[in-house]
Amino acid sequence: MNPAAQALGLCAGMALAHATALAPGLVVIEADPDAEQAALVRLATWCHRVTPLTATDGADGLWLDVTGCAHLSGGEAPMLDALAADLTTMGLHARLALADTPGAAHALARHGATCVVPPGEHRAALDRLPTRALRLHAGAVATLRRLGFDTIGALLRVPRAPLSRRLGPDVCRRLDQATGATPEPIVPIVPAETLQHRLCFVEPLLTAEALGTAITHLLEPLCTRMEQAGQGARRLDLLFERVDGAVQALRIGTARPSRDAPHLARLLLERLDTIDPGLGIEAMRLIAPLAEPLRWVQRGAHETADVSALVDRLSNRLGAEQVYRVEPVESDVPERSVRRVPALAAPAGVSWPTGARPARLLTPPRPIEALALLPDQPPVAFTWRKHRHRIRRADGPERIYGEWWRRDAETHAVRDYFQVEDEDGQRFWLFRQGDGVDPQTGGLSWYLHGLF
Repeated sequence: MNPAAQALGLCAGMALAHATALAPGLVVIEADPDAEQAALVRLATWCHRVTPLTATDGADGLWLDVTGCAHLSGGEAPMLDALAADLTTMGLHARLALADTPGAAHALARHGATCVVPPGEHRAALDRLPTRALRLHAGAVATLRRLGFDTIGALLRVPRAPLSRRLGPDVCRRLDQATGATPEPIVPIVPAETLQHRLCFVEPLLTAEALGTAITHLLEPLCTRMEQAGQGARRLDLLFERVDGAVQALRIGTARPSRDAPHLARLLLERLDTIDPGLGIEAMRLIAPLAEPLRWVQRGAHETADVSALVDRLSNRLGAEQVYRVEPVESDVPERSVRRVPALAAPAGVSWPTGARPARLLTPPRPIEALALLPDQPPVAFTWRKHRHRIRRADGPERIYGEWWRRDAETHAVRDYFQVEDEDGQRFWLFRQGDGVDPQTGGLSWYLHGLF
């Protein structure tokens, strides 16, 4: 049922005759469970953009294990906001919850509200939820209600032995899964067409050296398959299947398609310290969820050095958002004339502005007190941070207008820039706001915008 049907008082399990009596114009569509499950699997595969560990939950839910992946989306809350916005754009109504355990996240998403539970506070978040949020069968929920247990918090405060004797082990097992006392593994979905390779071990692996050797053995056949397919990996997910059933993931990305096994192994080994082997790793799976065409090229004598490996290592250590270059933008306003792009992005075809520009801009420009003999002449002195600078040399003015469609007082559309050098040899980029004629362009106040 959609929200409109629910607002009319309809509920799951209601007879069709009763439903049409309550809503005479009700639109009824024959259910197709197989098609719905296939659509849910496709949605779980789509969620691989967030984390490699996704799985279906029943007929209308998804598991996403985002351990170690939230920082790639700017944090847990921004990640959930972006995911909810994308699902809304697709016409889906979703309620999302993030918690320390799968059981707590399941309970909050289905019986609470969209939220991010801080680490260690999932027990308090479960306290007021109904007992049916523990995924118990209807008979157990009814028995608990007759015994006076309406919330999960009430169950957590009673001894376990009487509960097990009266209701069986299922209630205690669900409580332990929700609180984290018992692990609840998630079997991730991997599309059949995805390039992957899996290794199982006779004895569980515990040491970093053993895991590093396994990574090398995983990469060799995967890179061979990518070579045969004419593809290179842009993203690799390494899944560690522990003895206790838990699965941990490690994700790396490359600036360009790559099937260089030593380079990819180096990137994975640098992140290996984020993995907790627990009681041991019994299997490892290497997946290439994002691959792009990669053809052989003839290397020439005057070939430009390839820095993609360096970019990959820096991005792997510092984060992809911290490795970038700047390119010019068609704008005369200095703070809008550059933008950050990926380090290996193709050139935009826009030339840099002519004239000397400082390597460092102050954002926003800092107001200063300046003394000029005439409005169109450079200042003879200015004060910044309580320090007075006497000008020895100056060049300017250079008048800069903003774009006419964005010109207003807030964007300082008219500026007269001066390059000045003080008596100590320091060089500054100053501007006077306003043209001296129209008061709306500024009050002839002075600002420091850059340092040479």
